[in-house]
Parts: sequence; C-alpha cells; structure tokens
Amino acid sequence: MSLKDRITEDMKAAMRAKEAARLLTIRGLLAALKQKEVDERIELDDTAVVGIVDKLIKQRKDSIAQFSAAGRTDLVEKETAELQVLEGYLPARLSAEQIAAQVAALVAELGATGPADMGKVMAAAKAKFAGQADMGLVSAAVKQALSR
Repeated sequence: MSLKDRITEDMKAAMRAKEAARLLTIRGLLAALKQKEVDERIELDDTAVVGIVDKLIKQRKDSIAQFSAAGRTDLVEKETAELQVLEGYLPARLSAEQIAAQVAALVAELGATGPADMGKVMAAAKAKFAGQADMGLVSAAVKQALSR
C-alpha cells in the first residue's frame, strides 16, 4: 500500500472513530497532496508525499515557535497535536551521528574543500536525505564538515 493510500485509510478510520482533530489534520494533508497533483498534473509517489509531509511539519514547528512567543498555549497545543499526527507518516529519521557520517562521506565524494562549496554539498544532501532527516540538522552537519 502506498503512503497516500495509507493516509486515505487513516482518514476513514478517523471518521469512524469520530476523532475530529486527527481528521482535520489528515484532511489538510490530503488537500495539500491533491493541490500538488493538480498544480503539476502528476501522480505523487511516496517520496513526493514525504516531501509534502516534511514541509507541513516545518510549518507546524514554525507556528509553534510563534504561538509560544505570543503566549498562546491553546494554539500551541493544537499545532503540537497536528505535528504528532503528521510525524506518523514520515519514515524513521536518521540520528545526528548517522547524518554526520553520511555528510562526511558526501563531502569527500564531492571533493568539497570549504564553505564556498556549501551550495553544491547541500544540493546533493537534499536529494540524499529527502524524508530521512531534518534538513536543519543536515545543514549544520555540512557546515561543520566544511569548516574542518
């Protein structure tokens, strides 16, 4: 079963269980997937779905930070609940040590020598780590690897 099919089945299960908050989050995710398919006239594969889920998770994290700064605990709780639902659709994430090791290998493979090569390494890293790691951690690992 594809990830998109699993999300659809989870929506049906949330409807049956009358889980309003979970249902709202899943419907929002499906709407984002459908929008991407309509805009680009493509059928999304699992990799593209993970990319969209990753984007929505980043939006939730940004919202949580903003709401926390404004003291809106009610909205922080809502966004946190949505974040947890969305994280359920991501594959297992790599640890910081695994990211650092793979970034070091990528830097060596590309022959990158310093901070000037950051763009080249990040482009390759973005393709390699799509859906497997938080790109903020990857960026930090690339900076560290290139500063040596």
